[in-house]
Amino acid sequence: MASDILLPGQPVPAPRGPIPQLGSGLYARDGQVRASLVGIPHYEGPVLAISRVRPQPPSANSVVLGTVTRLSPLQAMVSISVVDGVPLPVGEEFTGVIRNQDVRATEKDKVKIGDCFRGGDVVKGLVISLGDARSYYITTARNDLGVIFATSEAGATMEPVSWQEMRCPKTGRIERRKCAKPEGL
Repeated sequence: MASDILLPGQPVPAPRGPIPQLGSGLYARDGQVRASLVGIPHYEGPVLAISRVRPQPPSANSVVLGTVTRLSPLQAMVSISVVDGVPLPVGEEFTGVIRNQDVRATEKDKVKIGDCFRGGDVVKGLVISLGDARSYYITTARNDLGVIFATSEAGATMEPVSWQEMRCPKTGRIERRKCAKPEGL
């Protein structure tokens, strides 16, 4: 059984044959087993169940997802909503800071925060330290880190065309971002 975290309503990959005996966190609908909790499916003897995954606060080397909430010339503020693949409860988000020297690994002195992020962008980052009392320091200085979801001025979901540009599919207009390399490429 895979150790992937499932969200409520997602189908549970179960072995072929009859539906196994279901435990907590699972239900069957239309002959398919689905999750009713966020968690990882596992067998407890003959019973298939989901153990609830408890969200943890970020720590050093945690991979986080968050939304850019505010920009300044020297940093971007991020509302962290996912830590190590586990969504945080609504209202319990953490605050992160991406400083201009933590945006990319090379040419750090040439980074302009406004060319890398915009308000509302969803960013994948790595926590590098606990920062100050209010926020965590986050870096996007790896190829797999950066903006993973952005909306254009026309309201369309943008698609990455390079590590520093995204294109609006409606208008064809190019906007600068520090893009994360898509997984699997």
